[in-house]
Amino acid sequence: MRIADMHWQQVEKYLESDDRCVLPIGSTEQHGYLSLGTDAILAERIAIEAAEPLGIPVYPAMPFGCSPQFLAYPGTVSLSVETLLAVVRDFFESIYSSGFRRVLIVNGHGGNSAVVPLCRELMAEFSDLTVRFHDWWLGPRVSARAKEIDPFPSHANWYENFPWTRLARVEMPDKAKPPTDVSAIRQSSPEGVRELIGDGSFGGDYQKGDDVMLELWAIAVEEVRAELEKPWPNQS
Repeated sequence: MRIADMHWQQVEKYLESDDRCVLPIGSTEQHGYLSLGTDAILAERIAIEAAEPLGIPVYPAMPFGCSPQFLAYPGTVSLSVETLLAVVRDFFESIYSSGFRRVLIVNGHGGNSAVVPLCRELMAEFSDLTVRFHDWWLGPRVSARAKEIDPFPSHANWYENFPWTRLARVEMPDKAKPPTDVSAIRQSSPEGVRELIGDGSFGGDYQKGDDVMLELWAIAVEEVRAELEKPWPNQS
């Protein structure tokens, strides 16, 4: 359930019997012909669908992440690593004071990987806190199925093209784009990245059939739900 649909007394009542919650984190960055909010949209929706049957609250998705490589594309917002970590730390200190002790971060953006060592630091500081960090697109089942569908699941191509990340009246190119050398992207300035990848996709097919995508989505939701249901260390 969305914490935005609860008032504080309901949260207090919930915490009498459970101390789990979910934080989706994403980004606002270019995704080719898809929404600039793709990463946040996917992380939040997966989290909500996974947590709903369990009655676990889901916080609103953090909409900004570390995206410096895409700053040459209008609309992209990039936090510094220091700012991202400061916001996540403040989030944890706030919810810890409320009584949450088991937190799943559902991540939708590779640039947010700096949060992982912060999670370890927080658990060292607060001995009764357990944090799990889950990149939804790297879950073993969803990534394996994606590679069966197409050997090149990547940024701003079919792998992120769901009905809820498409934009109205925007048509996808009907021909696959040659894959881009990802290592070259990592070594380029924002202007160099734009020169390398043009429309923003890393290459491959832009879209697959919805039957395939919804099957993939169901697997991603199941994997997130499994993270919430399996035993948590340091908890009775």
